[in-house]
Amino acid sequence: MECPSGESGFAWSWLGAALQATDQLLFGVVNAPGQRYQPGIVAQAVASLAAMYPGRFWVALGSGEASNEHITGAGWPRKDVRTARLRECVDVFRALLRGEEVSHDGLVTVDRARLWTQPPDVPPLIGAACSTATAAWCAEWADGLITVNASREKLREIVDAYRDVGGRGPLHLQAHLSWAPDEDEARALAYDQWRTNAHGPPASWDIDSAELFDVVSEHVTPEQVAHSVNISSDLGRHTAWLQEYAELGFDAVILHHVGREQGPFIYVFGAKVLPRLDVTRPLPAKAKEYQCV
Repeated sequence: MECPSGESGFAWSWLGAALQATDQLLFGVVNAPGQRYQPGIVAQAVASLAAMYPGRFWVALGSGEASNEHITGAGWPRKDVRTARLRECVDVFRALLRGEEVSHDGLVTVDRARLWTQPPDVPPLIGAACSTATAAWCAEWADGLITVNASREKLREIVDAYRDVGGRGPLHLQAHLSWAPDEDEARALAYDQWRTNAHGPPASWDIDSAELFDVVSEHVTPEQVAHSVNISSDLGRHTAWLQEYAELGFDAVILHHVGREQGPFIYVFGAKVLPRLDVTRPLPAKAKEYQCV
């Protein structure tokens, strides 16, 4: 819910409008069910969007971050408990999206839930992972994997951890980037907007307020920010980064420009970066298993 740029619109509302605005693009959302989001409600949202826009919607599921979940007033569970809770939510989703009536008592509670509006095909449930351990765990249940940009070596380890134990489906990558016509401007923009996000787990999971993120980020350096953001004024360098991700095996790369002004980035990358990539258009999103009949 909290965002360094000061905006945090409700993703599900935005998706309803965005999917209607185009008939071609695929859309997805990352969600952490179990605390702020009751799994039956998330399943209803997933089913509704998948029914309205067949083959174009996917949802990625993660165990959450305290900065978003603390608003419920409930305690913030340990990582192993959050992981177990997420797994229960996945089972609830699968059953509801098969058209079953679901009651469940565990780390989450569901009482006689049923989805009366069913999509023609169950949308993919994607696992969100930033570590090899989580990637391997996601392979047990996910229709694909999503992670964030890191070094080539770490990304290869995450991909291998997922695939080596039978992980199926497409690989997604959210690539954080900062571009401006001037190199110093690109660096300053990244530092201003993303230095509070330079912290990896467990800090990124457990810090529970924007104010605390500001405090722990007082001594973050621009060099540290560059470890989590691709920063350059050189469009050729950005093209090379994106091509490398494709060659690592990622089927979809989501470009996230960390700056507030999105217009110039969208125009320049659409005109001068994307046409230079040696990639193909992805097929519509569709889960190959767990389809409703």
